[in-house]
Amino acid sequence: MSTMTERSVDVLLIGGGIAAATAARTLREEGFTGSVLLVGRELDPPYHRPPITKGHLQGTESKADMLIELPADVEVLTRSSVMALDPTAKTVTLSTKDTVTFEHALIATGAMVRRLPLDGADKDGIHYLRTPGNADALRKDAGGARRVVMVGGSYVGCETAASLTTLGNHCTILMQEEEPFDRHFGRTAATYLRSVLESHGVTVRGGVDVEAFTGEGDVVQGVRLAGDEIVPADVVVCGVGAIPDVLLARKSGLPIGDLGGVRCDARLRVEGFPGIYAAGDMCEYTSTVHGRELRVEHEEHAAAQGATVARVIMGSGDPHTEVPYFFSDLADWCSLEYVGPAADWADEVIDGSVEEGAFSVTYVDAQRRVLACLSVNGSGDLDAARERIASREPLG
Repeated sequence: MSTMTERSVDVLLIGGGIAAATAARTLREEGFTGSVLLVGRELDPPYHRPPITKGHLQGTESKADMLIELPADVEVLTRSSVMALDPTAKTVTLSTKDTVTFEHALIATGAMVRRLPLDGADKDGIHYLRTPGNADALRKDAGGARRVVMVGGSYVGCETAASLTTLGNHCTILMQEEEPFDRHFGRTAATYLRSVLESHGVTVRGGVDVEAFTGEGDVVQGVRLAGDEIVPADVVVCGVGAIPDVLLARKSGLPIGDLGGVRCDARLRVEGFPGIYAAGDMCEYTSTVHGRELRVEHEEHAAAQGATVARVIMGSGDPHTEVPYFFSDLADWCSLEYVGPAADWADEVIDGSVEEGAFSVTYVDAQRRVLACLSVNGSGDLDAARERIASREPLG
């Protein structure tokens, strides 16, 4: 019979992802000697997520390879959730019924996969990718499948299609956009990426709407499109975005911004609640670099925000000035690196050769100030692009 306990810590990290893990590491690297407790609902200690659609799905990276090394004196509670947070009293109640009082708390609860509320969505063989276990289940199902259909043409859909194609599956991508990554990278890069996917056997269908999942009994056998066409499928993977996990924050009375994240200032401090911070997918902050509110869903930026929070806890007065960095690999066919992000842009400046697959795209506003830059297969100078984004100097 378990006994409820009450305890106190100097820093409480809520969330088991890379933002919380990096905050813990940075605190120790910066000389913080107080107590640090990381509480995550995940089955595993903090790990890197990108391999879920790449190396781990392909079977070349184990779960152990994905783990993030943490200092030995950081306490980690897995399979535990914060059920209630009182940001004024600075206390939380855990799923174990224990209570923890803290001096500082970082909320880094990440995001939840967006699920499709369609007919047949509960059939067996429909997968969402968020954890190593999800990738393991997909690899097992896909091992006996001929036809795999991806719903969604962004990071998850395209990376997964590339990975499963290398394992011998025939993959089809169905998406509302005309081209993969169209909304992120624009038509020039998106058209090139379609050609890469198709040259390796992936079927890409843009401008379609998925209406239902079909099949006799409990197992999916097809995807029905608007117009009643059915695309045959032995396995379906849905990659239609994520929803910032602000359930705890909202219940606790923390402010939620227009972009769906917890509202923070430029130093990632939650507005109106001293000693409370946010980082990662569910952090919406005032970017002094971009001159607007920003919420970014990518591992590298989550890590950078975790480091910023650690330094602010240590007394830094510096804002979070990291220019967000993204990366994606389509198997060994193509690599993408991107700094930005650009919500929209007036023009694209292409350098290099699109035909040869070595080019960069610089996204500029009407004054030709650099908003973002995409490097395809290592082309272009991302460091220079970062400097121009931060300085807001126009291209010559």
